[in-house]
Amino acid sequence: MLTYARAFLACLKSLQGFVLVAIISASLTVFLGVSAVSSLLYENILARQAEQTSETLARQSFNAMLQVMRQGWTREQMEAFIEETRHAHEGSGYRFQFYRGERVSERFGPIDQPAMDIVIRSALESGNERVWREDGTVRRIMPLVARPDCLACHQNAATGDVLGVIDIQHDLAPISREMRFNYLALFIVAAMLILLLALGMSKLFAARIQGTLDQFRKRLSAVNSVEDFRKLDVSHTQVGFNELNAAMQQVNALVDRLRNVAVDKDILEFEIRLLSKFIITSEVVRDWREFIKELLADINTIIQAHTLVTIFQVEDEGYELEVFWYREVAPETRTTFEALLTQLLENKPEGQPGGSVLKVHHHTVMVAGAGGGEAVADLSPEDIRLQTKSLLLEAPKIGGIVGIGVQSDLAQDPIRHIVIDGILSTLLNLVGSVKAIYKYTQDLEFYATRDPLTNLHNQRIFKDMLTYEVGRATRHQDHFSLLMLDLDNFKTVNDRHGHAFGDQFLNAVADTLSHSVRPGDFLARYGGDEFTVILPETEEQQAYSVAQRIASNLASQVLTAPDGSTVRATTSIGIASYPNHATNPHDLFLMADNMMYKAKRKGKNCVAVPAQEEVAEVFREVGEKNQMVLSALEEQRIVPYFQPIANVRTGEVNIHELLMRIQHDDRLVPAGEFIDIAESIGVIHKMDYQLIEKAFAQIREQGYEGMLFINLSPKSLIIGEFIGHIHQLAIDYDILPERIVFELTERETVSNLKLLEKFVLDLKLEGFNFAIDDFGSGYSSFRYLKQFPIDVIKIEGEFIRNMLNDETYMAFVKSIVTLAQSLGVSTVAEFIEDEDVLDAVKALGIDFGQGFHLGRPGPGFVTHLQQVLVER
Repeated sequence: MLTYARAFLACLKSLQGFVLVAIISASLTVFLGVSAVSSLLYENILARQAEQTSETLARQSFNAMLQVMRQGWTREQMEAFIEETRHAHEGSGYRFQFYRGERVSERFGPIDQPAMDIVIRSALESGNERVWREDGTVRRIMPLVARPDCLACHQNAATGDVLGVIDIQHDLAPISREMRFNYLALFIVAAMLILLLALGMSKLFAARIQGTLDQFRKRLSAVNSVEDFRKLDVSHTQVGFNELNAAMQQVNALVDRLRNVAVDKDILEFEIRLLSKFIITSEVVRDWREFIKELLADINTIIQAHTLVTIFQVEDEGYELEVFWYREVAPETRTTFEALLTQLLENKPEGQPGGSVLKVHHHTVMVAGAGGGEAVADLSPEDIRLQTKSLLLEAPKIGGIVGIGVQSDLAQDPIRHIVIDGILSTLLNLVGSVKAIYKYTQDLEFYATRDPLTNLHNQRIFKDMLTYEVGRATRHQDHFSLLMLDLDNFKTVNDRHGHAFGDQFLNAVADTLSHSVRPGDFLARYGGDEFTVILPETEEQQAYSVAQRIASNLASQVLTAPDGSTVRATTSIGIASYPNHATNPHDLFLMADNMMYKAKRKGKNCVAVPAQEEVAEVFREVGEKNQMVLSALEEQRIVPYFQPIANVRTGEVNIHELLMRIQHDDRLVPAGEFIDIAESIGVIHKMDYQLIEKAFAQIREQGYEGMLFINLSPKSLIIGEFIGHIHQLAIDYDILPERIVFELTERETVSNLKLLEKFVLDLKLEGFNFAIDDFGSGYSSFRYLKQFPIDVIKIEGEFIRNMLNDETYMAFVKSIVTLAQSLGVSTVAEFIEDEDVLDAVKALGIDFGQGFHLGRPGPGFVTHLQQVLVER
């Protein structure tokens, strides 16, 4: 059965089969309908004739019975008459039955007759004649009603009484069966004729259009490419029917329209492959020019492109062109191409920035003789003009890109011309982004180790180098010295002559210091007006000579201030030598720092070297500070302070940074005086616990609903019980983890970043957030950003404070903001100390601000910047 059904469906899918089935179905439907109606009409006519005949027979039988009764026949004669009447109609299909009523039975006695059904009894009672059809039989019930002349014999009856009933039944079933058999025979004959007719008509119809369709199919099968499609012509195809001819004309019109939009499959595949280039990996960023070379090589696997050119605007000075050739070309071709690009850029439409070409860099992907094959044929100026497709912008996009172009003979193809437009638009943003990230990465890598103002090494790399030098000197049993320098009266110079001159003054000092030390010495700007110098393989006496030379050179340095006055630089220098004064980086720096303050106390512009008794005194003071930290921890004199972090646009304060203070006698000791000691003696995590618990308690007491930034050392984070302890505190004080932001700092180097990463991720799973503090001040900031799920970047305050007076600082801040925005990370600007810096922070798109201008640390929470200003 399933096989037949499938064969029938297959038949319907062919044109001839569909026509055949349609004709047969229509014909048989009409024939069957007519036959059914005819049969019903015929049976109805038979039934009506049977009704009329039964009425006639009933009347005749009744009248005959009256005549018999009038002659005075006996009962036997009457019964014989009735029996003869039955026999007379046996062959005609009619059955007669006579029933005697009660009054006749009372008068003349009962007769042998069938049991009366409800119809007979009803007729005897009502005297009504009835006719109906039932199961192919017509039945008439005729009551015998007494007339006046009947009363002579039926003396117990009255006129109108029912004396009996005649029951006449006519069975029409034999006639119906014969009729249906005849109709079936006729249907079979007609169906055979219809089938033959349908086969003939379907073959005629299919033959009329099959030839045309075969020709159309043959033309379509020859189309294997866009070029074949453009040659396709179905305009002269005639099917033979007006409707189908009109449809073929529509197909021909569609072919004409598609010719103008058809694109080769290989072009589309290339555009899909181009999407993979959107993944900008570290390898891509490492050298963006190599990325363009690979891209041009990839393009040439699909379309022949001789050249790809990128155009960058160098501020407002002009343009820098990077021309990438797929193969080597003659110098004349390069010159011609440069001239065309120069003319194009100098004649940009009105409203677009013009300018001259400053630099042109040529790069070759396939070098002849190195697997690159032959040099391409020289291109004429006309070829270059017609085959170069470029896209120029009105304003530079990211990375400074203002245009991009490709030189290919396919640029003359109107369809591929559109595709090349799309590719260029994509490449424009892609190449600009790659170069921008390349530049930002270069800047970030440089300034991770350098001070942006003086280009000297920064504090973080200095600490690393000091640790390295201690290790090197220990291994080689060598000496080295450390100089700590602080400029005398720099604040006066800065305040009197302005920050711009202050920056100029610091740059001059940095140059003088660089010329005062050996090439192998390590010079760093520690912060503000403090500088450090590591002198490898240098003992105390040599270090003293270097310090004297530095002081002398700085004293002879003369600068002219904006008001015309002259300004000289003097410095106080402290010296510490390894291993005479200390044997570890912390103590060595501590000793040099103390000697620097000793030089200050001696009247400035001095050099101080520790005497033997001073070494002991310094470490005694360190011991006292150790004791102060330990006793404060034991007596729970750790005090939480909160510095507001404001939304720079709305002024709302929904964030505070938690700071640590120690209550010591009558004063609060700031963290800068004890944090290094706490970390060195290994109790910083315990102090953090106590600080956080007190802060959480204050949050609950004051009903503070904002976020809290907690500045923690990485050493605290990797303490085993830290996660469980902090999480339990949050539960105990009903504080949601997402309201807590831990700031990762670099005060102490973590050798096992994988271990730190595990603890950070575990805390992240608990719902806590993370920020990078002093972002950009060291290597670890970028490693943290890469390895950890960071939510907030706090930009190094030194950059914010000086960005209005130094373009390098400003460029660095812009780079950080761009990086944060691309990563979807919020930004906080530190060290906002005046209104001008706050306005600049807003303009740069930084989200939040922190600094003395917005609010100093205090013992409680604030809710709005205006409240901070009022309290200040």
